[in-house]
Amino acid sequence: MSKKMLGDIMREVQKLQSEMTKVQEEAKQKTVEATAGGGMVTAVANGAGEIVSLKIEKEVVNPEDVEMLQDLIIAAANEALRRAQEMVSGEMSKLTGGLQLPGLGGLGGMFK
Repeated sequence: MSKKMLGDIMREVQKLQSEMTKVQEEAKQKTVEATAGGGMVTAVANGAGEIVSLKIEKEVVNPEDVEMLQDLIIAAANEALRRAQEMVSGEMSKLTGGLQLPGLGGLGGMFK
């Protein structure tokens, strides 16, 4: 492989890394929502893999059954995080054409 060809490849990799960083930054501003318990608990996550809001309806708060509420919160939060990961993965796929490119950071460790 010639030095020119290698240089061209490296420039393309750097361009792709820059675009991936831009997508990651934009994803931090996007949110997804998930509910559990028929909408009694709602979790919202951003593209950085963070829960940014949690809404709990009064009707589901029962001091005698805290475990049920905990389960609903976990279910809603996990689903919101899963949807956020799918959202970011979809955006990254657009850049890479669906290829898994090792060493480029994938999701930048956002969901580790």
